[in-house]
Order: sequence, then structure tokens, then C-alpha cells
Amino acid sequence: MTGADLSEIYRGYIDCLNRQDWGNLGKYVDEDVRRNGQALGLEGYRALLVEDFRAIPDLTFVLELLVCEPPMVASRLAFECTPVGMLFGLPVNGRRVQFCENVFYEFDGGRIRSVWSVIDTAAVAAQL
Repeated sequence: MTGADLSEIYRGYIDCLNRQDWGNLGKYVDEDVRRNGQALGLEGYRALLVEDFRAIPDLTFVLELLVCEPPMVASRLAFECTPVGMLFGLPVNGRRVQFCENVFYEFDGGRIRSVWSVIDTAAVAAQL
């Protein structure tokens, strides 16, 4: 698999998230996916994403940076959104905030097997 192949798959994954197309998430995410070292499995990963969209109804994943070096993908995702209550333990309560997530993915067989995510929660705190 080439970097161009991974880039295309990853962009499809981001589109799947933005459409909240949970029925097709397994096309991009492995059944045994891990996030930050924790085994979630596809169902647990899906539940995490569904909860994100419940807490942030206007959530949109905006791809700012993308580097593909098979089997790894690194990206910087930007968010400008209006969480309904708490976000990262902070009382956002309907205020519009901006933040970024730096995330690394390991692919296996064309699907995400591991995710390592760091979210800039300090940026959210500074806006409150």
C-alpha cells in the first residue's frame, strides 16, 4: 500500500465521520482497534464517536495536515464547534470554541488498527 492509497482511505474515513455514517465505519476501522493503548474494538470506537457528536452537535473534522508513511498516518485535525455542556472536563456550555487534535494512526489491511490522539485542551480552557 502506498502513501497515496492511505491518504485516499484516510480522507474517506474523515468523510465517513463527518457524515456520521456509522454503518460504514468498519470499512475504515479494524474490529480490534485500540485508542491510546486501550482496546476498544469497533463497537467501542463507534460508541466514542457517537458520544462526541451527541456532546458536540455541530462537530466537523477538518483536515489541516496529513502525512502518510505506510503503515502510518499522521494528521492534524481542526475543530470549530459549539459543545452543549462539558468538553474535556471544561464547562463550555454552548460557547463556540476552536481547538486541534494531533493524531497518529496505524493501518493494517487498509483499516485503522491503532490510534494515538492528543487534543489541545489548553486551547479550549484559554477561550473560556
